[in-house]
Amino acid sequence: MTPPAAAAPALPTPLVDTQPTREPATRRTHPVTGGALVLVGMLLVALNLRMAVTSLGALLDEIRVGLGLSGVMAGLVTTLPTIAFAGLGALTPWLVRRVAPARVLVVAMILLAVGQVLRAATDSAWIFVLTSALALAGIAVANILLPMLVKQHFGHRTGLVTGAYTMALTLGTTVAAATAVPIAHAFGSWRAGLGVWAGLAAVAVLPWVPLALRTRRGARRAPQTGAVARVRPARTRLGWAMAIYFGAQSLSGYAIMGWLAQLFRDAGYRPESAGLLLAGVTALGVPIALLMPTLAGRLATLRPLVFGLTGASALAYLGLALAPHGGALLWVTLLALGQGAFPLILTTIGLRARTADGTVALSAFAQSTGYVIAALGPLSVGILYEITGGWTAPIGFLLAALAVQTAAGMAIARPRYVEDE
Repeated sequence: MTPPAAAAPALPTPLVDTQPTREPATRRTHPVTGGALVLVGMLLVALNLRMAVTSLGALLDEIRVGLGLSGVMAGLVTTLPTIAFAGLGALTPWLVRRVAPARVLVVAMILLAVGQVLRAATDSAWIFVLTSALALAGIAVANILLPMLVKQHFGHRTGLVTGAYTMALTLGTTVAAATAVPIAHAFGSWRAGLGVWAGLAAVAVLPWVPLALRTRRGARRAPQTGAVARVRPARTRLGWAMAIYFGAQSLSGYAIMGWLAQLFRDAGYRPESAGLLLAGVTALGVPIALLMPTLAGRLATLRPLVFGLTGASALAYLGLALAPHGGALLWVTLLALGQGAFPLILTTIGLRARTADGTVALSAFAQSTGYVIAALGPLSVGILYEITGGWTAPIGFLLAALAVQTAAGMAIARPRYVEDE
């Protein structure tokens, strides 16, 4: 998860003093996983982590009509990712202490593929919600595992690998947002635009099957040290600051993914154009996702990044409230810059932990708690949109969340480690 400056090889003394046996044990536990195959598997998983969400946002209007969803129900559907990520993400450290991560990822990607197929086939609103939750369960687990896998397998190249998988995640987000509507129109149904991504999730299973088979025997022999249990981010100020920052930026991110296309439709854009504008936010975020880990690792403090991202988001929100049609391209560009808070916090999770155990503990707490906060985003925007019939109140809500995000960002900007607190 972290740039090279913060990875384990760059901190030999603390690792020897505080975890004298853990990191060597981790390497013995995974002697045959193969770096290239792990990297390919991680990139394929990352590619799938937001497709099920942004394709829904691009087709939300068609789905609302097709399934007869109210504004509140649509808000629940767009909030579902954060609920699933919060609840199931918290269980991931418990899972990886008992099951090899490769085997967990095989099941996770199968759930994602099956859930996407089933939700595209149903005519029931509630079955749509349940099958969406099934798909999102796989994403929730993978969200937590990827930072840990970076720390375990690519400690000497954490900045590069973190940037690569974050870029893959952003690319998948962009492709789904840009093509969901055209695919739906080509096949004459929103179901095609929503369900087609199950095929890519099935492909993501393939690299992890041999890895799961090869690590099973080693996982049985490996002793459980309980080190993850000793790192308790919930008892630290750093852990809570990380969770609040993650939650606030995710709140705005999922609100944007769920409702930005609808905002542009209301401003007069055709559905295809609105979907492309949504895709533009993530497309412009691809280079940001690649560069952010290295940039964050080279700075003595993260305050310039925190303030810069806040300024971009604030200007974008004000522009969307005042001139959503005329300045759409500018607001999309500023939103993309502001959404750089996501790769920043993913990078910071690794920067603020010394070991793989500390990383998975901090990742699970920050993401699961953060997604509880983030759940307020799409649902609140949906409720405010339905009550007021416009976008001024929802955008005001997002500006308030941005202020909270900035305050938490100041708290995590100074270098320190969760193991030390």
